[in-house]
Amino acid sequence: MPDQRAHHKEEKRRQTLTAFLRGEANAQGFDLCRITRPDAIPEARPRLDSFLEEGLHGTMAWMAETRERRGDPRVLWPEVRSIVVLGLNYGPDADPRGILDKPDRAAISVYARNRDYHDVIKGRLKEIATRFAARSGEDVKVFVDTAPVMEKPLAAAAGLGWQGKHTNLVSRTHGSWLFLGSIFTTADLIIDEPEADHCGSCRACLDACPTGAFPAPYRIDARRCISYLTIEHKGPIDPELRPLIGNRIYGCDDCLAACPWNKFAAAASEMKLVAREDLKEPTIASLLTLDDTAFRAFFSGSPVKRIGRDRFIRNVLIAAGNSGDPSLAGACRQLADDPSPAVRGMAIWALSRLMEAGEFRAFAADRKDDADEDVRAEWRLAGVT
Repeated sequence: MPDQRAHHKEEKRRQTLTAFLRGEANAQGFDLCRITRPDAIPEARPRLDSFLEEGLHGTMAWMAETRERRGDPRVLWPEVRSIVVLGLNYGPDADPRGILDKPDRAAISVYARNRDYHDVIKGRLKEIATRFAARSGEDVKVFVDTAPVMEKPLAAAAGLGWQGKHTNLVSRTHGSWLFLGSIFTTADLIIDEPEADHCGSCRACLDACPTGAFPAPYRIDARRCISYLTIEHKGPIDPELRPLIGNRIYGCDDCLAACPWNKFAAAASEMKLVAREDLKEPTIASLLTLDDTAFRAFFSGSPVKRIGRDRFIRNVLIAAGNSGDPSLAGACRQLADDPSPAVRGMAIWALSRLMEAGEFRAFAADRKDDADEDVRAEWRLAGVT
């Protein structure tokens, strides 16, 4: 009888703490809150190993360096007993692919059109975790993307959705537009059931990829992904992929936006992350003029600022080269003398597409012997030796 009473008391505590946690998540504006066990994703580690061994992670060396902790939450924190995964809707109010038909405009991924979601979500998670720790007496840790936590498999195990063929999380209620965060805790909480895969025979996301970054359903080659190329990749971008990038200067929403489940996703409310008007469709011409100070000011609080001005201008120059607009050549000419080799190199590529052949050769006459090898390689690529 004492054991039965103790069990009933413990079960009641689990229910109370779980309900408290869900209430706090709702109060902080999260759309979904589900709970799973730290041992719920045994397939994650072998899939990660395969991904890394094939080199599909490109230059993201940190993925290999953290594979032990990334592959098993219990390695990251052995004391964890429950993992709370929370989702915040950031659905746009219109299909973001509409801007792709406006070559004079720059396409910035939906998630980056407002404040950095890492800061927003982490702040809210800390509020929840602090209240929960005070209520429960349990230890907690919060994570948002930058930590070695495989949040998408954990979210699927917790029932927020499933990992679609584009490898991103898909929700029956919010489509492909969810930010994820997690709270690890030593508390024993009520566990949710995982969500089944509802992709079926659909391959809309795979067919939407401009660069063919999906070698197979549920597998991504980061080396061909525009999001990786414009955000994570630091060096010159493969010349064969540049024309396919179009006017996408930071990230790519094509595979997300193509998902049919988005029809169930409501646009993000004012309490959440609503796009800044000046980041919805900025002109390529205006962005080409940004020096480091202006870049930092314009993207203050935005995740775009994290890639730095030089890598950002590299991306804008690719968009300029793809625009077919000769009026952008003037700004590109100035950037061909920029202190940054990455900027100079991409200015050469853009100018080779915007200037008449004779004018371009004349412009190259006193610049082709650049001190940087990558820049000299761009001149050779453009046919100037």
